[in-house]
Amino acid sequence: MTHVGKYLTSRGIKPIVKYQHAFTNTYLYGSYSPINGDSFVWEINGTDTKIFESYLQAFSKYKENEYKIVVIDNAGFHSVKHIKIPDNIYLLNIPPYCPELNPCEKIWWYIKQRFKNKTFETIENLKEWLSKSVIQMSEKQIMSITHNEKYLNAFHAAFDG
Repeated sequence: MTHVGKYLTSRGIKPIVKYQHAFTNTYLYGSYSPINGDSFVWEINGTDTKIFESYLQAFSKYKENEYKIVVIDNAGFHSVKHIKIPDNIYLLNIPPYCPELNPCEKIWWYIKQRFKNKTFETIENLKEWLSKSVIQMSEKQIMSITHNEKYLNAFHAAFDG
């Protein structure tokens, strides 16, 4: 579905935006590091606790020797009561209504800004666009978007001190 955004036009000119109303979707699960710009992204067709658990299992195998801190919010599928969390992953639950503390939320906002006023003929076209513009982001770009002084200071205090 097209998400209509702003356009820059001359005063008094109403922009014409191509609009598409079709309900087909895909989902991204992602982990982005504000420390070094590294990322791990899954494109999948759903959100539930079992998919989240599978994502954590796959993420734990990515750079297996690395200890990962995954920031999660209060989304229903982030419930961890009945899932196995890999030994090299720690889930950091942030308070409600604090999306600015989650590096992924900054990436999702970035995606949404570039997604406005776009239409796609097929879901495959959308997935191709996501792959080109999001999944293949550079480390420098990821660090720029997810920058959070609190995380950087905590990381440097833990490893430099």
